[in-house]
Amino acid sequence: MPSTDPAKPASRQALSVLFSSTFAFTVCFAIWTMFSVLGVPLKAELSLNETQFGLLVATPVLTGSLIRVPLGMLTDRFGGRIVFFLVLLVCVPPLYLMAHAASYAQFLILALFVGLAGGTFSVGTPYVARWFAPERRGFAMGVFGAGNSGSALNMFVAPLIIGAFGWAMLPQVYAALMLGTAILFWLFSHSDPAHRVPSDVGVMQQLSVLKDPRVWRYCQYYSVVFGGYVALALWITKYYVAEYGFDLTLAAFLAMIFSLPGGVLRALGGWFSDRFGAYTVTWWVMWVCWVCFFILSYPQTQMTIQTLNGPVSLHVGLNSAVFTGLLFIVGVAMAIGKASVFKFISDDYADNIGAVSGVVGLAGGLGGFILPIMFGALLDLTGVYSSAFMLLYGSVCVSLVFMHYSYRHDPRAGTELIEPQ
Repeated sequence: MPSTDPAKPASRQALSVLFSSTFAFTVCFAIWTMFSVLGVPLKAELSLNETQFGLLVATPVLTGSLIRVPLGMLTDRFGGRIVFFLVLLVCVPPLYLMAHAASYAQFLILALFVGLAGGTFSVGTPYVARWFAPERRGFAMGVFGAGNSGSALNMFVAPLIIGAFGWAMLPQVYAALMLGTAILFWLFSHSDPAHRVPSDVGVMQQLSVLKDPRVWRYCQYYSVVFGGYVALALWITKYYVAEYGFDLTLAAFLAMIFSLPGGVLRALGGWFSDRFGAYTVTWWVMWVCWVCFFILSYPQTQMTIQTLNGPVSLHVGLNSAVFTGLLFIVGVAMAIGKASVFKFISDDYADNIGAVSGVVGLAGGLGGFILPIMFGALLDLTGVYSSAFMLLYGSVCVSLVFMHYSYRHDPRAGTELIEPQ
């Protein structure tokens, strides 16, 4: 059992579970977002429009989202080690077969199975959390959640493999990587029967938490900070290629500047949440995203002003350096926000983390699935690349309003609110 003494260091088994789970989740997240890079050459080869491209990159996110609730419940019942291991193994065959796909439909079907890798988040979160005392759970879950940086790993590795050997080599390499990860995870992870939900707790009892409006509130926040992060991680590489004319390698490298802090700094978000409270941290995260998305929404604009001396042409728009800097800030904010939302869950649902994290993870994952498709549809409709950020700006506006009024009338939030001096 994990120690309840905050001064006592975590056990060696707990640390082994934390690091083996984080490593496995990093690999899973890289594979879950593989189409952010792989989709660029496939778009040209299959002659896809923007909406079709959005559906292709988002399809793995759909499966990884829908499977989160059942995987979270299976983790509560059977333990995280065996569930995590089996999911890793199941993803290997569809990855290998993807190298032999020849049509858009085949890629979509295989992407559905590969998307199971994304469901490991709702396995690893309760698995890791139960090995640590409540005072350390925010930080521990933040370290595990840093596996989101797998999207940055994919953006670094995938262009190199595709450039050297062609796109078909990438899924084969990832299949071998996933198999090796499964073996290493099994060797270095551990199980504790005391961490399982008692067998007399049924499915309906586990899902009864859905009656609590706090669960739906957390779903909303997570759909912004995680769903938005996944959507941008899938979309930004192609955005750089289309908007600024960069090649695939440079575009993926710049996209990594957004994805990397969005993953590795999640542990910092866990520490902030432990120290300042989940509500305060999440509130400021939303405001930072609101400001950045407002600026990023402005399209490249060419204006002609009539003056006394004749027409004067002006160009207004973000250059690649400012654009990348703003994305970096968004990535940091989202990393902190992803951890703060799950700090809410660990505080309120310590005995049912698996089911609740599965529901909230589902909401975030569905955001990551729907948003890229909407990005593509808006681009096909308007022809304006920054329309993606306009959509994100609107979603954050709604979330800020909802967050303000829901906590304003909720007495249970009192411990999280900082009273004005």
